[in-house]
Amino acid sequence: MLSFRCRPMGVSLLGHMTVLALLALGGLASSGAFAGDAASLRARDGEVKNALRNNGLHHSLTIQSVEAGDTLRGKVSAVREHPYETVRVALRDPANWCDLMVLPFNNKYCRVTQGAGGPVLAMRIGRRYDQPPEQAFALDFAFRKVADAPDYFESRLQADDGPLGTRDYRIVVSAIALDGGRTFFELDYAYSFGVAGRTMMKLYLATAGARRVGFTVVGRTSDGQPQYIGGVRGAVERSAMRHYLAVDAYLGSLALPPERRIERRIGQWFDASEAYPRQLHEMDREAYLNLKRQDIERQRRPL
Repeated sequence: MLSFRCRPMGVSLLGHMTVLALLALGGLASSGAFAGDAASLRARDGEVKNALRNNGLHHSLTIQSVEAGDTLRGKVSAVREHPYETVRVALRDPANWCDLMVLPFNNKYCRVTQGAGGPVLAMRIGRRYDQPPEQAFALDFAFRKVADAPDYFESRLQADDGPLGTRDYRIVVSAIALDGGRTFFELDYAYSFGVAGRTMMKLYLATAGARRVGFTVVGRTSDGQPQYIGGVRGAVERSAMRHYLAVDAYLGSLALPPERRIERRIGQWFDASEAYPRQLHEMDREAYLNLKRQDIERQRRPL
């Protein structure tokens, strides 16, 4: 997401570079097929059990990342105390996706519209935190409900074209029920980019994003402190965590009366992100809360 430590001016090169970093949303160790079915997801649950227990990330989750050719792809695998039916009902509704996608602070606007093939999430991604959504980059996701069964859930979002020469965006969320009222779910994300996009991303990571890190530990300092991955993989890991926290905050707010949910989810998102200050800190709490109140109010009406 956009750092307040490096504020772009207008439609600057740095602004373009930063947006490419903002759009890197995921984490994955391989480039296999997206999602699948209940059996394959249960197999994944078995594979990551030890990692979920021993990840040092405060939550039961893993983040993996890869850059392969002209594609960035990511996957977050997580176990949470949200009942499967709550996850299933909440994440099959595109309007709910708009409510959670606006939580990361550079996501300025999201509204469900009707496209030729079904619902579309019309999003605006800001180059800077205070940019009006009318001036932000547009990214339209076609929404498709793939599976909605008692044993397996899957929804997909797809955008053929994105800003700055990016393309082929795909977000897939799948889930299965676990014992004890818990849910195992995965968020799988990918997008592709051309030569110009790659060049601007590399410039961003060499300048404004040079000191930013992800979550994968790649070594230790002489005094035993962890050294975290940087570069493109660090960028996708940061964005993956922010969006995972958005899903978690949204689901965690649903037990409250409707009039209290917005304040709960924006507060929970900020507090959860502050558990990882090295990776995710961007602004103080009150600034973020005021920002999101304004963004949420704006997205209640068409641009």
